[in-house]
Amino acid sequence: MAKTNMIMREHRRARVAKKYAIKRAQLKELIRSPKSSPEQRAAAQVALQQQPRDASKSRQRSRCAITGRSRGVYRKFGLARVKIREVAMRGEIPGLGKASW
Repeated sequence: MAKTNMIMREHRRARVAKKYAIKRAQLKELIRSPKSSPEQRAAAQVALQQQPRDASKSRQRSRCAITGRSRGVYRKFGLARVKIREVAMRGEIPGLGKASW
């Protein structure tokens, strides 16, 4: 089981990223736009840098829904590899079973 503070940190990062998502998208579009002037582009870059670091979606880390483990997490299931194996052996994931040939 992961430390509780690490799990809570990820929840906070997700909340902050969601809060700033629209504003970040507008600023990034302004920076990328060929129609914007250099002054507008510079102002948008400064505004983007003034936002909290956790506002960036790339700071989030995927974690296992059961254990909170951060490594070996499969996106499709939202579980770590160890828990996928346990749950699959109990037959709780439809259509997923141990390979044998």
